[in-house]
Amino acid sequence: MRILQVISSYPPAYAYGGPARVAHDVSRELVKRGHEVAVYTTDAYDGRNRRQEVRNPDMMDGVAVHRFRNVSNRLAYANLPLAPAMARALRDTVDTFDVVHLHEYRTCQAGATGRCAASRGVPYVLQAHGDVPKIMGKRALKTVYDRLWGSELLKGAARLIALTSIEAEHYRAMGVAEERIEIIPNGIDLSDFTPLPPAGRFRMQHGLVSGERLILFLGRVHQIKGTDLLARAFARLSGQIGQVRLVIAGPDNGYLEALTRLTEDLSIRHGVIFAGPLYGEDKLRALVDADVFVLPSSYETFPVSVLEAVACGTPVVVTDRCGIAQLVEEVGRVAEHNDASLSNVLVEVLSDTSLRRDVAGTGRALLRDGYTIQAVTDRLEELYEKCSTQEVQR
Repeated sequence: MRILQVISSYPPAYAYGGPARVAHDVSRELVKRGHEVAVYTTDAYDGRNRRQEVRNPDMMDGVAVHRFRNVSNRLAYANLPLAPAMARALRDTVDTFDVVHLHEYRTCQAGATGRCAASRGVPYVLQAHGDVPKIMGKRALKTVYDRLWGSELLKGAARLIALTSIEAEHYRAMGVAEERIEIIPNGIDLSDFTPLPPAGRFRMQHGLVSGERLILFLGRVHQIKGTDLLARAFARLSGQIGQVRLVIAGPDNGYLEALTRLTEDLSIRHGVIFAGPLYGEDKLRALVDADVFVLPSSYETFPVSVLEAVACGTPVVVTDRCGIAQLVEEVGRVAEHNDASLSNVLVEVLSDTSLRRDVAGTGRALLRDGYTIQAVTDRLEELYEKCSTQEVQR
């Protein structure tokens, strides 16, 4: 099949979070299976920089990546990407593909892609990656988008992909019929975690002493990620369990300055390491050395970072507002979304010397049971074929 993936950020633009990585891993796996895959994305790289020396197409692992210039890099990093050249390219080429996989919902690119594909009779599947609820700002703008383009975009999709049953409910609340929703979780390529880096390198780099516990947050430093809650929980547990450090690792998504001030106000700044963005081998070193990986988000659909921590054998703690809390109960603990509960759960995990051994022993088996990129791509292939065949029959 000829498959087009559309997403506003794509590797190496890891500062934009998990969907970029998911889109690349899926595309790479589809190419391995003999499909012809193209990606339409923008030149976004991070909050300050664009992707330089853009070549179209840029071949990445057999995937033809086409990058189109954003009108404003600052707006793109604020989740308002605008790349007019992508819309023009879609009009010229969309009917050369058998199916389009749209990895976003509330962007101009999404609206343009849906209208263009529908006008040419090309089926598209839409995967919102948790972006359907109106939370954490821009509510008025989101309402306007839904009325002008969103409703039409959802209605025109051949299928809508939900990462969890909770996200499926979000689609239904927007008027999407049950039979048009497919629940397909995120997955990771376990080969990217074999072999793992030797333990101790991240600790040595950041001057952690022997026996010092390490709590790791790894993700965008954004208010929705709950790092303020984590800071308050860390302030509560400091001194209860001996030496412990908190590492905040990830790109600043507008909240780093406020978070730094909060750690100073709580008198814990000395115990917090702001490590900045970590990718590739650096990220694996941090995950391997952490005693616990914590994701205290106030809203989260299906974070890939949780799967990555499990693949590294690291226990996980999330809040009960995380869409995969039920999965995490098998490889860690779930806290209520308040600093007292999160502090208590972190103390429990850090005090349980057998938990890391249990996660290392069962975590990969859990991932192999349905959360590998190969298993996810199996289901996507079936969905693409179904959508393409249905469109032909129309």
